[in-house]
Amino acid sequence: LVIMRTINQAGLNLVEQFEGCKLKPYLDVAGIATIGIGTTHYPDGTAVTMNDPPISKADAYSFLMSHLQMDCTAVSGLVKVVVNDNQFAALVSFAYNVGTGALASSTLLKKLNSGDIKGAADQLLKWDHAGGVVVKGLTRRRQAERALFLHPV
Repeated sequence: LVIMRTINQAGLNLVEQFEGCKLKPYLDVAGIATIGIGTTHYPDGTAVTMNDPPISKADAYSFLMSHLQMDCTAVSGLVKVVVNDNQFAALVSFAYNVGTGALASSTLLKKLNSGDIKGAADQLLKWDHAGGVVVKGLTRRRQAERALFLHPV
């Protein structure tokens, strides 16, 4: 029996706060076409382009929840130790932002799965670059994810 975990409200709030919501396509800090609440690919797998029509706020939330569901499944499979709801939410927020592949191959995950909670939390702070430069928004996001990760439920 697999119990499907989902991101908690604190994690959802964090994602929404840092992604924002733009109903027309825009380029994110890494130059990737994005729409809604950080959506780079629609639920059918099609990449967002700068030529796409605007979406509704309902669409933005639908796309977000669809993507977060996939990230929750991926994080559930990658994490081999027991984590609390805030730790799980912080990991899902991180995966939503950098991709589940980056999480899968990260030192963060290795430290977490070896039981080094503090070491894993500290690894979050290293993921604040885009295009080889430190991005203040990513620094703030990683600090918020780390704070959530270390906050008891």
